[in-house]
Amino acid sequence: MSVRSGEIVGFLGPNGAGKTTTMRMLTTLLPPTGGTATVAGQDLLAGPREVRRRIGYVSQSGWTDPTVPIGDELELQGMLYGLSRVEALARAAEVLAMLGLDGVRDRPGGALSGGQRRRADIAFALPHRPALLFLDEPTTGLDPQTRAHLWDHIRALRDHHGVTIFLTTHYLDEADALCDRLLIIDHGEIAASGTPAELKAGRTLDAAFLDITGRSLREEAGVR
Repeated sequence: MSVRSGEIVGFLGPNGAGKTTTMRMLTTLLPPTGGTATVAGQDLLAGPREVRRRIGYVSQSGWTDPTVPIGDELELQGMLYGLSRVEALARAAEVLAMLGLDGVRDRPGGALSGGQRRRADIAFALPHRPALLFLDEPTTGLDPQTRAHLWDHIRALRDHHGVTIFLTTHYLDEADALCDRLLIIDHGEIAASGTPAELKAGRTLDAAFLDITGRSLREEAGVR
């Protein structure tokens, strides 16, 4: 599979199809057992440290510490990526403004709304200006209005800041509205790829997804 610079690509599949396993390998969190991959221009096997310097990753569960002001936490993230304290402070202010969080800089994660907390999770992946951002089910648990608002921020990262985005989601309306291209994985292999319009081919995306992956129920696996 391939992702072009400047795209928002959705990575879809039933439970147990291999989405999270693939994402964990591409973000260097799980060593591959075979194959090759180039991520953000770097060989995944030969240079995992260089891959990590060029990507951001937001897990489904997020990172926000409920007791620490998000501005302080973001400043620390910047310094962990090698920024000076002054640079990290400036970058934290920039990222918070980018995601509409500058008004809650001094609030701890536990005092944020669900949408604010999810935007804070994304902010923590951005202080080093990654070229490629991985989002694992970024809107799970959010209401429709908050989801749509977060979509706008994700689009802005691509449109105004040049970030390429690779995301997983179980919301097919989200994939249809947000993504330039979709990759559908099933049983560990790419079963279909194309734009939402190409995959739908006159059907709903739900119908296309079921035609591609089948209608049998899948059990949750320990690692998906």
